[in-house]
Amino acid sequence: MEFLETRFTAMACDNQVQLYVASRQLGEEVAARVIDEVKRIEAKYSRYRADSLLSRINQLAGVGPVEIDEETFALLRHAKACFELSGGLFDITSGVLRRAWDFKAATPPSDEALKRILPLIGWDKVELTATSVFLSVSGMEIDFGGIGKEYAVDRASAVLAAHGIDSALVSLGGDVRVLGARPDGSGWPIYIAHPRKPGVVLGAMPLALGSLATSGDYMRYFDYDGRRYCHVLHPKTGQPAHTWQSVTVVSALCIDAGSITTIAMLMEESAKAFIANRNENALLVDQAGKISVFGLFEKFVTR
Repeated sequence: MEFLETRFTAMACDNQVQLYVASRQLGEEVAARVIDEVKRIEAKYSRYRADSLLSRINQLAGVGPVEIDEETFALLRHAKACFELSGGLFDITSGVLRRAWDFKAATPPSDEALKRILPLIGWDKVELTATSVFLSVSGMEIDFGGIGKEYAVDRASAVLAAHGIDSALVSLGGDVRVLGARPDGSGWPIYIAHPRKPGVVLGAMPLALGSLATSGDYMRYFDYDGRRYCHVLHPKTGQPAHTWQSVTVVSALCIDAGSITTIAMLMEESAKAFIANRNENALLVDQAGKISVFGLFEKFVTR
């Protein structure tokens, strides 16, 4: 078996595919198809591309419904399930808050700025059928942040599996899925970043199968007047999550792991009960640096 690692950029992040294959030629062909699939999803659902399906949906907010395919309906149905599971905290219409939050300016928005935007948020304002979606209020937007990149990880893994690859790792910006152990039977070491020490890891979680995703207040943030403001924003208040430095979850699908990490960040102090009640595999780091572990992470050893 040959080992092949391919690195590429997509979805505004650094990505990699690692796999063991019978031949280098096969590995290169499969890696190229993985990259094509990730870029297909980016082109279809990026809010930064005026020609994407997502942009068309947003452009027609308050005007009329947009026809969607089965793939898009499944993504939106997942978003709806997350909205219901989280009591309305996970809401893909909350991306519109970026109009108020300028993380480059590193200054919190005024209460008035948030009040102007909050009425545009609410999954209840989305009219979804199996063939169309309509944002009923002009100015609304949907944003697949929290599930889009994770969905791409799962799709990339499906491409690998379809080509008979059974020992591989896909990482898109640190969101990971593993397809089978390495040839020696060991799991792939997935390193958990220290949320306060760049370049330092808390430790490694060996994975032979499944996905791992992390949300945190250290990925996009600014410090202002002694307080950290991160990009994980509450749809009901417009304010950043503030209880956890990071939340890491292991699940079968990356889209599920990513959804749970975001929900836990937004649940604040209730996150631990939520994680425990669902029997999730999770590692949470609070603002004091204290680590709480659940499920598989109970055997996790920090460095």
